[in-house]
Amino acid sequence: MLRAVLFDLDGTLMDHDAAREAAIVAHLPDPAFADEWRRLEALHYDTYAAGGCSFQEQRRLRVRGIHVAMDRAEPTDADSDACFAAYLERYRTYWKAFEDVAPALAALADAHPGLPLGIVTNGEGEPQRAKLAAIGLADRFPVVVASGEVGVAKPDPAIFALACRQLGVSPQETAHVGDRLDLDAHGAIAAGLRGIWLDRAGTGTAPEGIVRIGGLHELAAALAA
Repeated sequence: MLRAVLFDLDGTLMDHDAAREAAIVAHLPDPAFADEWRRLEALHYDTYAAGGCSFQEQRRLRVRGIHVAMDRAEPTDADSDACFAAYLERYRTYWKAFEDVAPALAALADAHPGLPLGIVTNGEGEPQRAKLAAIGLADRFPVVVASGEVGVAKPDPAIFALACRQLGVSPQETAHVGDRLDLDAHGAIAAGLRGIWLDRAGTGTAPEGIVRIGGLHELAAALAA
């Protein structure tokens, strides 16, 4: 029996890629350096998710890497933080929810009245909650579990288990929806939840035991299956 649904935030509810791309263009107009920024983001974020560095350090590593690519002197931690803060200011101006979020949540509420919802996100708590508020979803998710606050990140099963405890449900009664097959779907399955992979780009076939959806408009039907 389904008693709760957890969601990833970036790339699932909020269009992180669109906001990032707009911010990159404003922050790094040269396309060559923009490509390098994307590469560094993927590289160091995955290092963070694997426990290889802190959330703050993956930001600093990204800034240091782009300075090396631009043949500039390596910045201090303080300078790296200031540079990243400037990028974040641009990034924040482009936050928006995907168009399928509101109708999907409405359909979910119709199918499961009173169903509790939560967020499991790799990131710092304050900016992630700010994103939810900016895209009009803060009131829809009473539980927000952010890796930067709890000391464990997806795909570690512990972060999913913690979110279930906060919602007062068991993992077996809970589904998790996210756009990363590795961090979200596999992590949820390992924790005993139903893993739903949101594959907006249509990049692959879901492994056995994982439900794949191409958009949130398919979520209600997937949960009913």
